[in-house]
Amino acid sequence: MAAHQYHQGALRVLRPHYLDDSGQVCYVLVNPGGAYLGADLFVLDVEVGDGAKLLLTTQSATKVYRTPGSFAEQRMRLRLGEGSQLELAPDQLIAYREASYRQNTHITVRPSSSLVMAEVVTPGWSPDGESFRYEKLRLRTEIHVEVAGQTQLLALDNVLIRPSGNDVTGMGFMEGFSHLGSLIVVDARVDQALADELHHVTAAHDAYTGVSLTAPVAGTAGLVLRSLSNSTGELNRLLGACTTLLRDRWYGQAPLNLRKY
Repeated sequence: MAAHQYHQGALRVLRPHYLDDSGQVCYVLVNPGGAYLGADLFVLDVEVGDGAKLLLTTQSATKVYRTPGSFAEQRMRLRLGEGSQLELAPDQLIAYREASYRQNTHITVRPSSSLVMAEVVTPGWSPDGESFRYEKLRLRTEIHVEVAGQTQLLALDNVLIRPSGNDVTGMGFMEGFSHLGSLIVVDARVDQALADELHHVTAAHDAYTGVSLTAPVAGTAGLVLRSLSNSTGELNRLLGACTTLLRDRWYGQAPLNLRKY
C-alpha cells in the first residue's frame, strides 16, 4: 500500500491490488483522455521504499496522436530504496500519423535494488495503410546508482526513431522491422551468463534480438535487451518469456498475468 499517493490533471492512479501472495503491490495508471496530444506534458514521480515491491502498469496502450508543430512528452522519475523491487510493465506505446513524442526516464537505484522494465513501441494505423507515418520518437533512460549520498552513472540508453526522409523498409533503419521491444534490468545478479540465457530464450521468437551489459557499479549491473519485429504480440510474448524467467528465479513469482482483456 502506498504511503502517499497523489494525481492531478489527465493521469489517474487506480486503487492498489495484489496479483499473488508475494507482497508485490500493483498500481495501474489510467489516462481518461485516451491519448497524448501536441504540447501535452505528463509527469510521473515514483519512489519505492526500502524493502518494498511494486508493479506499475497501464490500463491500456499509450497512444500519441498528431502533434502538429509540437510534441507530446512524458517525464518519469523513479527512485528505488535498499532491497526494493520495481517491475514496470506498461502496454505498448503507439505513435500515429504526424506524431512526435519524447520520453525521459530518470532512475536512481541502490546497490541492492532490483529493476525490471519492459516496453514495446509500434507504429499506429494511418488512412493510407502505411505504417511509419509518425514524425519522431525519442526515448531516453538514465540510470544512476546511489551509494552514501553520492550517485554514479550506470547506464544512458537513448533511442531515436525518425522515419522522415529515411528508407524505412531497408537495412540500417530498424533493419526492415516496424516494432521495437526493450527490456532493461538492473540487479546485483545481472551477469554475462544471464545475458546469454535471455538471448537463448529470445531465439524461440520471430524477432531480431541483441543484449548488452553495463560495467558494474557499486556491486550492481545493468542489462539492455532490444528486439525488432513486425508484431506487437510477438514482442509481448518475447519480453514476457524473459520476465517470466526473472520473476521465477529471483522472486519466486508466477508469470505475470494482468488480465486486462
